[in-house]
Amino acid sequence: MPENTDGAPGDAAGGPPADAPVDPPTGPVADTGAGAAPAGVPAQAAGRHAGGAAGGAAGGPAGAPPGWDPKAWQAYQVRRQRAESGAWSIAPLAWAEAARPARTAPVPTAVLLAAVAAGLASGLFLGDGLGPGLLIAVVPAMAGAYLAARAARRRARPWSVAWAVGCAALLAVPALRDAGWPSTLALLAAVLLGALALHGSRTWPGVLLSPLGFVDSTVLGIRWAWNGLRSRGSGVDRTRWLPVAKAAAVALVLLVLFGTLFASADAAFADLLDGLTPEISLGDGPVRLVLFVLGAVLALAAARAAAAPSRWDRIRIAPGKPRSRVEWALPLIVLDLLFAGFNAVQLAVLFGGYDKVLESTGLTYAEYARQGFWQLLWATLLTLAVIALALRWAPRAGAGDRRFVRVVLGTLCALTLVVVASALRRMDLYVDAYGLTRLRVSVAAMELWLGLVIVLIMAAGVFGARWLPRAVAAGAAAAVLAFGLLSPDGLVAEKNVARFEQAGKLDLAYFQSLSADAVPALDRLPEPRRSCALRGINNELAGRGQVPWYAMSLGEYRARQILRERPVTASYEVCRSLGIFHSRTG
Repeated sequence: MPENTDGAPGDAAGGPPADAPVDPPTGPVADTGAGAAPAGVPAQAAGRHAGGAAGGAAGGPAGAPPGWDPKAWQAYQVRRQRAESGAWSIAPLAWAEAARPARTAPVPTAVLLAAVAAGLASGLFLGDGLGPGLLIAVVPAMAGAYLAARAARRRARPWSVAWAVGCAALLAVPALRDAGWPSTLALLAAVLLGALALHGSRTWPGVLLSPLGFVDSTVLGIRWAWNGLRSRGSGVDRTRWLPVAKAAAVALVLLVLFGTLFASADAAFADLLDGLTPEISLGDGPVRLVLFVLGAVLALAAARAAAAPSRWDRIRIAPGKPRSRVEWALPLIVLDLLFAGFNAVQLAVLFGGYDKVLESTGLTYAEYARQGFWQLLWATLLTLAVIALALRWAPRAGAGDRRFVRVVLGTLCALTLVVVASALRRMDLYVDAYGLTRLRVSVAAMELWLGLVIVLIMAAGVFGARWLPRAVAAGAAAAVLAFGLLSPDGLVAEKNVARFEQAGKLDLAYFQSLSADAVPALDRLPEPRRSCALRGINNELAGRGQVPWYAMSLGEYRARQILRERPVTASYEVCRSLGIFHSRTG
């Protein structure tokens, strides 16, 4: 995927970036530009309409047609240009003018074919659920984006390639894990990385706003494809396309004819063919049609963004007014002292033991751990907000001010890392007392990622902050990918089974809500606890019925195989006596 670069100061109104090729002046242009006169504008203004935007933007009366106030003409031109840019009509004016994508050449035929292939793959393989079919549907869309970028002469750069590879890896999580919550996080992170790969953003506004570019590129992509189809329809070369259509039709007829004959002649081949081909019925036709349209439109949006991305990095956020050292540093130094006092108490508790603390506070072992974790998590989040605001109003008169800011904020970051370690320690105590759950593993993973962000901020204070936005995005995506590959439901089951083997404590009721990823770990339990722990998962898999290969995750496949070899045998009464129908929260 290509990477965009920041525009030069002179092209803030939407011209091509410095490293992007300029569209040739000859040939048709797909997206309508400023050269066409709008309806309702006097005829004598049509000839100067192409320069009206520039003249109006400069505030000069020469760009306005007779009878128009120059300021009104300028406002009209801006509104018209924003309307032509699709979804930018709802964006703030400064953002719209800075980040509007460039015009593009007509859509290549290969991109249209890739969009159709993505739509067909979505309709065929996503109607029964996510799984390997998601990757199959995404591959044509990625190919179309690459072809569009290549046609626009945009170069693939290392960061863009890394974003694209990370996006593909995240999209593989639903093919590996049956649990829906890590798959959802992976899809959201894949959208972020895909947007970064297409738009090449590197600043904070670019990283945060890049996913919104899909809204704009969807509108522009549909228009782009429509203009391309309309221009091709007016001059179709039948001698070129008719033989291809005939050959495709003959190949399809031969494939269906001989495939049917071979399937009826051999049962093994029939089973193989039935397993490989999607089952389509009239009942799910509307759903598959919607998926076809959605897949094709998203593929066109990705291709349009690859050909002419939005220039998010041109959005500039003015720094706050610098404060004096005393005004800026006094609140932060007081906060540093508070953090230092809290961390000193934590170290005293660590070396003095928990028994004395529990005796003096009257709390139980688990209550002490649970009471502090959430407060410390919020303290970490608020610290990041304080650092962001402090940097905005930091004194920056010279090198001395910069060193002073680094010392104060570096001290705060270092003390915050101790708070992160304390929060994780408290969660470890709570897990030892009550076992691991989805919520606990999720918030612990979030606390770890927040600690990583603080480390990155400290590194940015030493080596410079230009790379920080992309590093934070990469860290978030890597954390989500690791979270999905780790299989949180499998980890929860593994830890609770190990806890049962050590202490004999087991909450069978909680296992009923886990996904099929937990089956390999729960399969180690002795009977009848094994059957009772797997009862809910077994009923859920049985309710799904026969799932095709392209909609089945690796976790579900392994679970079905285990339950097929060793079925659930415990009766309802036995499991009820063990307490699997008791409700549990947390």
